[in-house]
Amino acid sequence: MTLLIVGLVLFLGIHSTAIVSPGWRDGMVEKLGEGPWKGLYSIVSFLGLGLIIYGWSQARLSPTLVWLPPVGMRHAVLLFMLPVFPLLAASYLPGRIRNAAGGHPMLLSVKFWAFSHLLANGYLHEMVTFGAFLAWAIADRISLKRRKGPMPKPAPDGMRNDLIAAGVGLALYAVTIVWAHQWLFGVAPVAM
Repeated sequence: MTLLIVGLVLFLGIHSTAIVSPGWRDGMVEKLGEGPWKGLYSIVSFLGLGLIIYGWSQARLSPTLVWLPPVGMRHAVLLFMLPVFPLLAASYLPGRIRNAAGGHPMLLSVKFWAFSHLLANGYLHEMVTFGAFLAWAIADRISLKRRKGPMPKPAPDGMRNDLIAAGVGLALYAVTIVWAHQWLFGVAPVAM
């Protein structure tokens, strides 16, 4: 569990520099240069992600049950996960979906993903992981609202991009439900 927590601190910590200290982040970019800063950012992110994955796999070997979610929560997860992949795709495709999500569909996607998984998972390592991601996404969104500076202009209304984001997102959702979640995490979201 310790490695999982260290991984979460590294991964979410480096992703929180603009939340906690935007001046420090800007100073590091100025001091190191944009390329080296992005390189350092990437290294810390990948190290954190690797520790999250390894720590999670170790925590699964001797899990601590905190609560036993009702069976119906698995169905709620399927519902709450439905917008996750379309929102994720919309973060790369300017359009109405992106604008409707306040210009930050990836943060909304993380919130839906983390919240839905908190509903159906009652082991400590699961609650710590999904709770940390949910708290980070909420803090980042609040931080974005409070930051000074010009607001990003809305993306042009692109019905084509919205259709692509929805189509790609729903296809990824289907692949995840039917195959990828079981293959990646050893848990089948629905019984086939």
